[in-house]
Amino acid sequence: MSQTLEKYFVPEPSTYPLMGAVALLLMAAGASFWVNHLEAGPWLVASGFAVLIYMLFGWFRTVARESESGKYGAQVSKSFRFSMMWFIFSEVMFFAAFFGTLFYVRHIGIHDLGSVDGNLFWPAFKAVWPTAGPLGELEMTMAPTITFGKAMLGLALMVGAGAAVTYAHKPLEHGKRSQLQLVLVLVVVLVALFLGAMSLDWLPAINTALLLASAATLTWAHWSIRNGNRAQFNIFLALTIALGVVFLGCQAEEYTHAYHEGLKLTSGIYGSTFFMMTGFHGLHVTIGVIMLTVMLFRSLAGHFSAERHFAFEAAAWYWHFVDYVWLLLFIVVYVL
Repeated sequence: MSQTLEKYFVPEPSTYPLMGAVALLLMAAGASFWVNHLEAGPWLVASGFAVLIYMLFGWFRTVARESESGKYGAQVSKSFRFSMMWFIFSEVMFFAAFFGTLFYVRHIGIHDLGSVDGNLFWPAFKAVWPTAGPLGELEMTMAPTITFGKAMLGLALMVGAGAAVTYAHKPLEHGKRSQLQLVLVLVVVLVALFLGAMSLDWLPAINTALLLASAATLTWAHWSIRNGNRAQFNIFLALTIALGVVFLGCQAEEYTHAYHEGLKLTSGIYGSTFFMMTGFHGLHVTIGVIMLTVMLFRSLAGHFSAERHFAFEAAAWYWHFVDYVWLLLFIVVYVL
């Protein structure tokens, strides 16, 4: 019995990888010049970003055109999926390094400095968190007073909402509309209860609710495109993007408040870990918003179908990853 093998698409030779390498070289050299106070530094960094943006637009436009022209088969689709999985795994390891640093500082480093041996070098140091380190002082009122019971209730509701969003993909994959609606309504209810349990004027709690809600709207957008409802897909995708933008606005407001309270990147180990972890997460939210915005414009241009929409799925995977990282950040940075 003869078997027809699918042809694997081989793209034309491209200069885009070379452009990407040049962009990274310019940014690395510019950063080196910048930290050494050379005038060319900022210009080289800006040039590198410009080349990188040009490369990204050109390369992804080419990939989108190839996809829409029907050149990609099942094997290429499988390659894209594995590539996105490995990319997200690398992002997991990136954040794992920051969480590991925070764990070491809070549970090992400051206790060593506050021990009998540590007090020989830093007699005035107290092993408490948050701390600016042996040479600094940290006085701030970043968060409202939250009782232990209130914090545990809020965490339980938050984790429940995250678990419900994850479970929602089961009825999504099996086409069970009523069950999916029920789960997403449950997510909204849990998010509302979470806001009620926490302080309504506490920006980290508001941001947590925003990202949980965005996970629900994105899941419904996924349902819409799987069922060929482009108009509904565009509405819920735009709503997800709007929630992400509001998140970034709230984070900017939080940073402004933190600086006024005296918490800066230079405020010892607490300031550096706080801004590095939340700042890089904010960068990832920004990247996710850009990715979803590109998906929205592609949809408005007539791209995607009920059967072929992996570009959107990849962006959705990334957004859900960003959501879950924030849930962990909220727990270890703001609550514990």
